[in-house]
Amino acid sequence: MTKQRRSFTPELKREAASLVFNQGYSYIKTARSLGLVKSALRRWVN
Repeated sequence: MTKQRRSFTPELKREAASLVFNQGYSYIKTARSLGLVKSALRRWVN
């Protein structure tokens, strides 16, 4: 059984990055609140 890969809109990626940079949220807190994995969030922010 193969696992479906999730896709995210550019708007969600920008919002997540904004929470980290502009709002001062941690990567972990932001990822958890948006239902993401921390590694994906780090790729979007960097």
